[in-house]
Amino acid sequence: MKKTLLSIAVAFGLATGAANAEGASGHIENIPFSFDGPFGSFDQNQLQRGLQVYTEVCAACHGLRQVAFRTLADKGGPHYSADQVKAYAAENFEVFDADLDEDRAARPSDKFPGSNIENAPDLSLMAKARAGFHGPAGLGINQVLYGMGGPEYIVAILNGYTGETKTQAGVTLYENTIFPGGWIAMAPPMEDGRVEYADGHSNDVHHMSEDVAAFLMWTAEPKLMARKWLGFVSVFMLGLMSILLYLTNKKLWAPIKRKD
Repeated sequence: MKKTLLSIAVAFGLATGAANAEGASGHIENIPFSFDGPFGSFDQNQLQRGLQVYTEVCAACHGLRQVAFRTLADKGGPHYSADQVKAYAAENFEVFDADLDEDRAARPSDKFPGSNIENAPDLSLMAKARAGFHGPAGLGINQVLYGMGGPEYIVAILNGYTGETKTQAGVTLYENTIFPGGWIAMAPPMEDGRVEYADGHSNDVHHMSEDVAAFLMWTAEPKLMARKWLGFVSVFMLGLMSILLYLTNKKLWAPIKRKD
């Protein structure tokens, strides 16, 4: 069990150079996430379900040390109330308090704890660190069409297990059609029905994978909606300025240019 936990770092390739160099070995489907496109936005309910999957499945090994509990109340994110955030932090996590020199219940002002085991990757930025789409021929055209594909890569990895296993150097490996090399040291972390959603949403492996991938996209870029809005306003202002400059230029040169 300890060997399996310690090898979770390999699951997403954070500590594996081959994952960065080669990318996924299998086909990764584009998923129409709600936040895709210039006008997309995060689905609040999906983020809440993804947080539940992270809490009940992923948090046992993986941390989110770049994410503060208080941001769970931010508009555009899971958008819990202040009381809900306070209760969630206190009930699910403990943090080390240097002043008390001991662990205490987490508060909204704290950040999520780091990974619980050595070398297990922190998931705060994982959705931005991985790229699901590369080709054709490494030109990155698919990234222009579909985005980087980080969330899709996470979904594909979690759904890529075939059920086949083998033992190598005393370590059990699990066949995964997406992971480079085809074998991964992490046992399948999910199974149908492992998490019970309060809203009654489908809780098969595929849907749970999509939910946690969407949540990890939010942790990687919590200000995505603000950035998109700023981009829209900037483009609008630049377009308006271009029109005004064109009209000004026509008016200034009208008396000078010859009129036919």
